Amino acid sequence: MLLVLASVVVVWSVTLVSSYRQATHEVGEWDNGRLEQAAGALLVIDDHDLRLLSTVGFVGSDDDDSTRRHVDETSRQLEFEVRTADGTLLASTSKLPLADGANVLTSSSKSGPQVLNIGIGHWNSYTLHDPQNGRSARVFERVGGRSNLTADVARRIARPIVFALPILALLIWLSISRSFAPLALVSKEIGARGADNLDPIDIRHAPAEVLPLVDALNGLLARLRNSFSRERAFTSDAAHELKTPLAAIKVQAQVALAAQDAAQQRLAMERVVEGVDRSAHLAQQLLVLARLDETSRPELLPVIANSIARSGVAARQVDALSRGMTLTLIQSTVIGIQADPTLLGILIDNLIDNALKYGARNGRIEVVITHTQLNAAIVVRDNGPGVSIDDRPRLGDRFFRVVGNRESGSGLGLSIVTRIATVLGARISYAAGIDGDGLEVAIEFPSTGSKCESIVASTA
Repeated sequence: MLLVLASVVVVWSVTLVSSYRQATHEVGEWDNGRLEQAAGALLVIDDHDLRLLSTVGFVGSDDDDSTRRHVDETSRQLEFEVRTADGTLLASTSKLPLADGANVLTSSSKSGPQVLNIGIGHWNSYTLHDPQNGRSARVFERVGGRSNLTADVARRIARPIVFALPILALLIWLSISRSFAPLALVSKEIGARGADNLDPIDIRHAPAEVLPLVDALNGLLARLRNSFSRERAFTSDAAHELKTPLAAIKVQAQVALAAQDAAQQRLAMERVVEGVDRSAHLAQQLLVLARLDETSRPELLPVIANSIARSGVAARQVDALSRGMTLTLIQSTVIGIQADPTLLGILIDNLIDNALKYGARNGRIEVVITHTQLNAAIVVRDNGPGVSIDDRPRLGDRFFRVVGNRESGSGLGLSIVTRIATVLGARISYAAGIDGDGLEVAIEFPSTGSKCESIVASTA
């Protein structure tokens, strides 16, 4: 508010100063024109009229009525002198002290307006020469007279501006106050809310001026509400899932403490270790999900999918051998995609881990790097029991496990895969696995760009 008023005052002041300078310039131009007209008249009248004018006085004027009114109002009488080509004085007014030295009027004196110091004062003068009769005329006017006229004009210009400034400031103050009143109401409503109240702000009675702001706030509140809901659901589910392995660990530890037989005690301790491994894996999966939920879209870089898939397959070969499974990488071509290398590695590892857990014992797992009709794809498939068509849409849900599956797991592997695919801009789909058995998970990435083509070419 104060900044707006200060800006108005500055602009108003600049306008006033500019108007004053323009008025001064215009008055000066008008006065010079009047003096030139008077000097021109003195050059054409005869000697008798010159002598008469020198005694009765001379007031210069022009043909413009408004100019004549200004002259009449100010009643400024002009002094003059007229000389011949040899410097002889033909006529002059009695009130004018005769100039001497450089100010003496001669046929070589500079024509046009000048300010001369003659006697005890300063004079605005205008000099004209007539080459036909050899005469020179100079008209004088005291500097103070022109200054008075300039001040009078400036006052007339400044008066309405000065009176209008406080009125304009008051109108601006009232207008801005009225415009900001709806914001004050919105601020009051938000300030009165509790920390747990994330309901939308009622916009039914909101003025049009604040509707965009209220809409933006409601959008923010909706995002916060969804985020808090996901966090509460995630915390509740995580606490529920962690209870089971922790309870099992406690029971097996108690059995180990109470067991008298060494073999029974060893078996109980092995189950404790398995429970700890399961809990550690679950905690790791939960941390990955939490990181994916909290972070924004990562920077996608051109990467070779074959290299990351090859590393993922090599890292899981020991696990596959321990279950009697064959883990194979099939790559008919080299493909480059836009992805975050770390997230892509986690995605492939979770797909392989899911196939290892739920595939068939002594079965096969294939990791395929291929092209679909338009996109690059990473496919992981097995020949295990598979998942029914009805359950496939829920495979990406957190903590979802197929009913009747006895394998240990947290139900988070494919949830993480789904979330990473979304972050990377990829599409996930499910189908039957090897030879129509088991499960196939395909991750299709958008068409590769020129950067990916260049790194593929360099790899080839």
